[in-house]
Amino acid sequence: MKKLVNTYTSNFKGLSKEIWLLSFVTFINRAGAMVLPFLSLYLVNDQGYTLPEVGIIMTCYGVGSFLGTLSGGRLTDTIGFYKVIVASLFLGGIGFILFQFISGYLMTAIGMFLLIFIADSYRPAVFVAIDVYSKPENKTRSIALLRLAINLGFSIGPLLGGLIIAHINYSSLFWIDGLTCMIAGIGLFILLKPKAVSKDTVKAPDIVEGRSPYRNPYYLLLFVIMVLSSITFVQYFSVMPLYWEADYLLTPDLIGWLMFTNGAIIVVFEMPLVAWLEKINISKTMAVFWGGAFLGVSFLVVNLTSGIWILVAGMVLMTIGEMIASPFASALALEMAPNGRKGSYMALFSMSFSISHMVGHNGGMNLANTYGFDTTWYIMFAFMIFVSGLTLWLYYVLKKSTKFDTH
Repeated sequence: MKKLVNTYTSNFKGLSKEIWLLSFVTFINRAGAMVLPFLSLYLVNDQGYTLPEVGIIMTCYGVGSFLGTLSGGRLTDTIGFYKVIVASLFLGGIGFILFQFISGYLMTAIGMFLLIFIADSYRPAVFVAIDVYSKPENKTRSIALLRLAINLGFSIGPLLGGLIIAHINYSSLFWIDGLTCMIAGIGLFILLKPKAVSKDTVKAPDIVEGRSPYRNPYYLLLFVIMVLSSITFVQYFSVMPLYWEADYLLTPDLIGWLMFTNGAIIVVFEMPLVAWLEKINISKTMAVFWGGAFLGVSFLVVNLTSGIWILVAGMVLMTIGEMIASPFASALALEMAPNGRKGSYMALFSMSFSISHMVGHNGGMNLANTYGFDTTWYIMFAFMIFVSGLTLWLYYVLKKSTKFDTH
């Protein structure tokens, strides 16, 4: 047992104290982020909106995320990641508290846009912070540690959120989420020492220094892959909980436990898995491919039979895909970004998730409303087959265009 513990903890060695601090503060933030997994249930059950209406509100979520991420990237390149992270956390916390007092369909949509605009400016800034505070050889593991913190918080958050909804009310979620965001922002401001982004002219493989990410064909292909994968992935946080409730009659606390499975698996297994994949020298692009394959299969299995266990199996497969793809996709994006332009590059990378919120929730809601949940899951599976083909194409063009196969 001691050997097993030592083997596990060895995966964390060599990471800077700033990465640990950033991860700890992120854990506090994400532990309070219990609103988002239940947002579709809140809008349907508590506010009485239809699935198409919820789809439009979630599109506003995506638009706010897109523009917030874009603004966050530009601000990161101008005023620095530190100020962007602190401001996003603190002001986002205030926004979550105020959101519960909004009423009316139009105002809810506008409020959702403004809230996520502020909250998601955090995304590109935190990637740049990882780049600044990590040694080059530790970047993938630093990203994995940050993801571990996110998922540890995210596993606790839905579990607590489901219990709070079942025994108190939805309003309590907004108070807890808002206050924990504000605490995270204040903690980061007090404890994290700002550090300037390096402007050295080290050239990334086959990447022209200073080239806009919008003119980098390889990066744009990665961006498209991430958009399409994320459109599929976000179904687990809006449409899938409605499916669990409608077809399996799961209560919010049981939904919280099911979502807890995702975070718990990531907390225990992601760091060792990433370390092992790095040890066997897997291509970052092929890691993205295998992650997408597991995600696609997770939608297929829930249609093969019935029973709570198949929902758990689907969640486990999705989680394996997430653990493989996410840290390596982020590391690949950072690797392809020239120094001095990392904020802009990581803003575009983060906007892939924003676009998925714009399209994925609305598309999934309308597919489920028109054709039913089973057909929707088959469509998601077919979608990921197409994405897998694009990922193999990215691997081919990167390997062909450089002397490196680390992509």
